[in-house]
Amino acid sequence: MYHHVIAEFLGTALMIVFGIGVHSNETLNETKHHGFSHMFAITAWAFGITVTLYLFNGAFINPSMTLAQAVLGNISWNKVIPYIIAQIAGGFVGAILIYICYADHFKVSEDKIDSVKIRNIFCTSPGIQNLPRNFFVEFFATFIFISCILGITRLNNPVVEPIAVGLLVWAIGMGLGGLTGFAMNLARDMGPRIAYAILPIKNKTEADWKYGILVPGIAPLLGGVCAALFMQSFFGM
Repeated sequence: MYHHVIAEFLGTALMIVFGIGVHSNETLNETKHHGFSHMFAITAWAFGITVTLYLFNGAFINPSMTLAQAVLGNISWNKVIPYIIAQIAGGFVGAILIYICYADHFKVSEDKIDSVKIRNIFCTSPGIQNLPRNFFVEFFATFIFISCILGITRLNNPVVEPIAVGLLVWAIGMGLGGLTGFAMNLARDMGPRIAYAILPIKNKTEADWKYGILVPGIAPLLGGVCAALFMQSFFGM
């Protein structure tokens, strides 16, 4: 269990390095790729998750998947909390590392970039805030995400599976990413949101914990549980 906890921490941190890194790259001033499109970000997330799954084979890097695996009986329930804590901690550390890498660019962007856009480097927010609808979108996206991953793992092919998951992230990002930022992962949002709250970023806005806990926090967990129940009842997993 100890080795798996470390893998969850390192895997989530690496995923966040790719994800928060690309948002820093496209948002902050004086970077080589400032102003690139949302497609640029979605592609980096997809490829980054693929590489992470190859390196940390067997890690879930997502509390929603961790819960789904417990519901399916593939892991014991006493592992759920340690795994989730490791995932959130990995998300936090990954975000801190990217802040250190881009510190000069955060400095030259002070008072020049909207504070909400700076926050969006670290964590998700909706295009239009409507909490019930935002909650449903994150629940629905995560339900699709976890259901499809569980279906992909039925291939029992560790060479193909990470690529398929990356393509899945890419597709969901293109189809649903413009609504809430498609977190689908409490650790992806919560760890970096905590980092944003404590980092010495000047002129930053509030971390928006009400949204953060409800939409990218609770909704993906519920989506993961429902995905596991669906796959169990429909496909007999």
